[in-house]
Amino acid sequence: MPYALLADTVLIIHACIVLFVVLGLPVVVVGNRLGWSWVNQRAWRVAHLLAIGIVVVQAWLGRYCGLTELESWLRAEAGQPGYERSFIAHWVHHFMYWDAPLWAFSILYTAFALLVAWAWWRFPPAPRARRARKDVRGD
Repeated sequence: MPYALLADTVLIIHACIVLFVVLGLPVVVVGNRLGWSWVNQRAWRVAHLLAIGIVVVQAWLGRYCGLTELESWLRAEAGQPGYERSFIAHWVHHFMYWDAPLWAFSILYTAFALLVAWAWWRFPPAPRARRARKDVRGD
């Protein structure tokens, strides 16, 4: 089984989720300033709020992200020590993982979640689009 490849894949997916969470907030704020209506679509905003909410809950419970744990397990199954990575994994790790205590991340994630909540209040998502009903009368 290609555990190292699967670990790199999990790492890349994890990095994409991190980018969505971190860049989602400035996209909402800047997008509203520039008149981009898509940034207020309910699905986008709910996904963003849910993503940061999950991160905050995990941090306050003292748990690491499931994707981090999955990647670590895959690396162990591949026989890789924790410090040995592929080129992609090496650089993505430098981008994503900082050396700080878990409580510091809890505070950082909570502050960021409060900013996301503020953006939700300041730039509310658009109401759900109502589907046009077709009049089926057989005329």
